[in-house]
Amino acid sequence: IAIMALTISTVAFAANKTETIKVSGNCESCKTRIEKAAKIPGVITSEWNQKTKVLTLVYDPTKVKSDDVQRKIAAVGHDTPKFKATTAVYNSLPGCCKYR
Repeated sequence: IAIMALTISTVAFAANKTETIKVSGNCESCKTRIEKAAKIPGVITSEWNQKTKVLTLVYDPTKVKSDDVQRKIAAVGHDTPKFKATTAVYNSLPGCCKYR
C-alpha cells in the first residue's frame, strides 16, 4: 500500500511544471500583487523575488497555461515578457511600484 501511495503521489507531482518568468516590479507591494494575480486555478505556488524580478511558478499544465498567468499579472500592472500592462493600469499603481 505504501509503494502504491508513493507511486501515485510521484505521478501527480511529475505532472506539475516549474517555470521562471521575468516580471517587472519594485517592492513588497508589487510582490503581494504579483503573487496574488498568479494564484489562478491550476497554479500550485508562485514566488516573486524582489531582487531578481523573477517569478517562480509551479503549475499543472493540464489546467492552466503560462500565458494565462502572465495575462493576469499584466492586468494588475506588471509587465512580463509576453504581456505588458496597459498604461491606465500601470498609472494606477502606487508610486513605489512604478518601474517604467
